Amino acid sequence: MLNSKSDSYAAAGVDVTAGYETIERIKPLVQSTFRPGVLGGLGGFGGLFEPNIEGMKRPVFVSGTDGVGTKLKLAFMLNKHDTVGIDCVAMCVNDIICSGAEPLFFLDYLAMGKNKPERTEQIVAGIAEGCRQAGCALIGGETAEMPGFYGEDEYDMAGFAVGVVDHDKIIDGSTIRPGDRLIGLASSGLHSNGFSLVRKVLNPTPEALDEYVPELFCTLGEELLKPTRIYVRQVLHLIKTLGMNIKGISHITGGGLFENVPRMLPDGITAKILPGEFPQSRIFAYLTERADIPVRDMYNTFNMGIGLVMAVAPDDVGDIIDALIQIGEHPYVIGCCVASRNPDEKGVELAW
Repeated sequence: MLNSKSDSYAAAGVDVTAGYETIERIKPLVQSTFRPGVLGGLGGFGGLFEPNIEGMKRPVFVSGTDGVGTKLKLAFMLNKHDTVGIDCVAMCVNDIICSGAEPLFFLDYLAMGKNKPERTEQIVAGIAEGCRQAGCALIGGETAEMPGFYGEDEYDMAGFAVGVVDHDKIIDGSTIRPGDRLIGLASSGLHSNGFSLVRKVLNPTPEALDEYVPELFCTLGEELLKPTRIYVRQVLHLIKTLGMNIKGISHITGGGLFENVPRMLPDGITAKILPGEFPQSRIFAYLTERADIPVRDMYNTFNMGIGLVMAVAPDDVGDIIDALIQIGEHPYVIGCCVASRNPDEKGVELAW
């Protein structure tokens, strides 16, 4: 029973008025992401979206959920919160575009020790930017103030995205054959994976994060907080606008190239990747110079400079490369598909 001011919700560490202020701050950010199909606005118990499935014979919804991981620790150190929301969106929409699905809407979950409206606004500004880049609407979310569970300067975030694709146009890798080529799209750096290892190797302090690093051409903090690239528009341009045939797509997240590329391969196919055919992001050389990390572990942890891999027929390579270059992308033919030694297995080989 609440019988005094000392027993109030505010006294327990939850500021309801801060929640009201936060909603007013983020309303225009949320509205900036709206696309056709959004019904209603903020304030309802559920986000409403009416998909346009005209022309689809058999629409299939594709969903994805993910978070940002321990990269958030660096945002705390630098007190910079306007980019990690992009990471949260990217980790979800990049996954669902691998099936050829167009992202429709996104929801976020923020849990924090103390709701600081200005900081929350920065976080949601990043989420909104990620949604705009992906062309999906931010239609809802939850901000949970959890004093005693998180420190006042700490928070965690997760996201959930839904997209749609016609059943006949699902990209599932089933048609990949020996001889098909692998096209890689460049990453922006670490993206949102491997940060537990990065923090162990670099043991960064706020002072070190603010230092300019000549070999990175920026401060260490700027490099580590570079947001994850979003590949939705590039892929949709190929498959929806131009009608090109992409046989398989892999988003290179945790587990690096070794674990993620096989996720798009059928049994009996091995991806032979040629590291010399694409530039390695500078941050990975910076890490290997400071720790004795085996090469295989690097490729089994990080994207190594390639954030998305597509498998395509040899005859389609030239047209796809040209189409990507025309929209400002820098694609690389990073390898090919070969028959596995065991027809029941699939995997990745590095060919130097």
